[in-house]
Amino acid sequence: ENFLQQTSAPFSTNSYDAFISPNTLNLSSFTKLMKKLKEIHPEASRDKIVDALLVVRKNNKGILSGLSINSIVERTSVVL
Repeated sequence: ENFLQQTSAPFSTNSYDAFISPNTLNLSSFTKLMKKLKEIHPEASRDKIVDALLVVRKNNKGILSGLSINSIVERTSVVL
């Protein structure tokens, strides 16, 4: 699965960096990703998961495109 799509998806955090630019994230993939991460980390709030995703994005040259959902889940789990 690929995150390269034509949809922009603002995250609900206070950080300016929290906006995912167009062509970066498919909203249905984001929903699946959040669902998987919430199942694996039920103790983590949505904001903590989003913060961890932002760390993963930052560590991947500022993008998530090209990474599979499973890869993003694994990397985010390490951060969480």
